[in-house]
Amino acid sequence: MINPIPAPEPQQLLDLEIKDAQLIFKNVWEELVEEYGVAELRFPKELILLGGAPGSGKGTHTRFVMQARGLTCPPIVVSELLTSPAAQKIKDQGGMVGDKEVIAILFRRLLNEEFRDGAVLDGFPRTRVQVECLKQLVDNVNRLHKDYADTEHAIHFRRPTVHAMVLFVSEKTSVDRQLLRGEQIAQHNREVEETGVGSVLPIRSTDLQPDTARRRYRVFKEQTWSALQSLKEIYHYHFINAEGPIEEVEANILRELQYQSSLELHSRTFDRLRPIALAEDIVLHARQQLVNRLDSYELEHTDLFIRVVNVIQSKFMPIVQRHALSGRAQVNTEDTIFHNPLALSMLIDIFSERGYHAVVDKHIQPVPERYDPHTGKVELQEKVIYRVQINFKGSQIRRG
Repeated sequence: MINPIPAPEPQQLLDLEIKDAQLIFKNVWEELVEEYGVAELRFPKELILLGGAPGSGKGTHTRFVMQARGLTCPPIVVSELLTSPAAQKIKDQGGMVGDKEVIAILFRRLLNEEFRDGAVLDGFPRTRVQVECLKQLVDNVNRLHKDYADTEHAIHFRRPTVHAMVLFVSEKTSVDRQLLRGEQIAQHNREVEETGVGSVLPIRSTDLQPDTARRRYRVFKEQTWSALQSLKEIYHYHFINAEGPIEEVEANILRELQYQSSLELHSRTFDRLRPIALAEDIVLHARQQLVNRLDSYELEHTDLFIRVVNVIQSKFMPIVQRHALSGRAQVNTEDTIFHNPLALSMLIDIFSERGYHAVVDKHIQPVPERYDPHTGKVELQEKVIYRVQINFKGSQIRRG
């Protein structure tokens, strides 16, 4: 009786995958060095990894992610690389497009000049081997950054940053969206065939049958999911809930990008800046805080609040109304009520609540008060002028 060979333990599998990845990366890197030369291995400054389950909206949100990061180059869709001429040549020769082939094709694509500032990778990485190859790439580019730091080529070897975003949806949402996408493409293709207008779009077979759509989601959970979890051990990111409306998902993506951008800072720098609130956090609570302040003026400083409101109504608003077209008015006042700092705070908050933006500058101007003919001395008195700049949305009438 022959004893079966025991299955490898999880750690043994992980070690094998890492060794495979290191070997794959070494071979691909050596090929690139021989083909391009070390001085031409100029990879993107920024890599944005956009992963997620089928139907999670990677394609939908790619344009938004690129806009948020200021990128104008096209996204690199890894699934399309597998149908590229390079991949097709491998398949025509009887080979399989495995991790080594994906890495070789992708890395060559990343060397295109249009991706120097950054690239969005849609659907990468999908395996632990690809995660490890990505890590090796970043390590090598960091070494090139150091090697060329004091040379004329330093600008071409910038320290790379990696942002990772993973969109997550439930199996039901994934299947529903896949089938809806298939139905919409099929309808589009029927209209093209009937009218002859437009071009036929490719359609995935998995977008046509519920069983195959479910199978595609489960493959993601069984294979890609573990790769994305291992990616999290290297690059900080949170899974993004992509179940809701597009606007809500895009807000979640923005928050994640802002969080990861903070992590680009050195830990000491980040700790130094952390006490300063993020702009979006201030804006989030600004309205409620404004309401609370105004209510406190009314309840705790009633007399002063009434006087400030009356000054604004009688002296400021007539001037503001005369500048309704431009949306910009300046009011100078010497009213002594504003010697009280609380009154100035009230003025700014009142205008804010009414939809204006008010900025106050305090100017102290010396003016002659009395002349002493015996000494020839001129006594001066300080005159305080408050210049209030009020901005608001002006009229669109007769604007060029």
